[in-house]
Amino acid sequence: MKDLEANIRAIIFRFIQDSPENTLRNQENDKAWEEPLVGFSNGNDRLYRFYKKDIGDFYLTPLEIFTKTFNDANIGSAQLTVISWILPHNEKTKSDNRQHTVYPSERWARARIYGEQVNDKLRDHVVTNLRTKGFRAVAPILSPIWKVYEDSRYGRASNWSERHVAYASGLGTFGLCDGLITRKGKAMRCGSVVANIKVQPTERPYKKHHAYCLFFPNGTCGRCIQRCPVGAISESGHDKTKCRNHLRATREFVKHNYGFEGYGCGMCQTSVPCESKIPTQEDL
Repeated sequence: MKDLEANIRAIIFRFIQDSPENTLRNQENDKAWEEPLVGFSNGNDRLYRFYKKDIGDFYLTPLEIFTKTFNDANIGSAQLTVISWILPHNEKTKSDNRQHTVYPSERWARARIYGEQVNDKLRDHVVTNLRTKGFRAVAPILSPIWKVYEDSRYGRASNWSERHVAYASGLGTFGLCDGLITRKGKAMRCGSVVANIKVQPTERPYKKHHAYCLFFPNGTCGRCIQRCPVGAISESGHDKTKCRNHLRATREFVKHNYGFEGYGCGMCQTSVPCESKIPTQEDL
């Protein structure tokens, strides 16, 4: 079990550290992502059943995504492990985006498009390595089964959320803007794979899903409210429709100013106390 865990961590770390795929595709050939965080959760974790109940019946548990992928699988949810990782933005990307107040910096927009392509290749890389070792695995986000729904309770929601997987895998908790605050901050992307392997789940060092956000204990901070250029974040939370509409509006800016098809924002993830760490009152 320990050897397999170490091997999976090494697969993810080496890809981000050494692969030429990890690039923003800019003139400087900057890396898209810094050293990742990796966590694990069991497919039978109560949180996955809670997600399905809370988000909607369309939400897939690890067992459902696995058995829909491998129709002949005759296993229980406890025989599955969900592998989760966090890819932190590099410092140049964060620094550039701090200077912006409405539209993303070029590096941020590149990370959203080309960086997510890196993440897709990492998803496939992990699955391929596990299958080479004789383990069945699937990256839900790359699966044709993955879909986005217009849900009456939460607005737009998908049937597999990698931020929720990361929370279940001990990697972070949610902020007021719905972003995930991790040990390396909120300026990041998530990835995940479901596999028929046995790995010890990562301990969750928190009890509440907003544990790392400074706003919830006593109403302090709220910097993400100030940073949002379209008022999509308030003390009541995150307005997904306003946020999505703004992201769509950034496409023309990115194309005209940076010369490629892309979009992005990241205002609530940069120039905030939780940008690169778990914040404390001293960061205000």
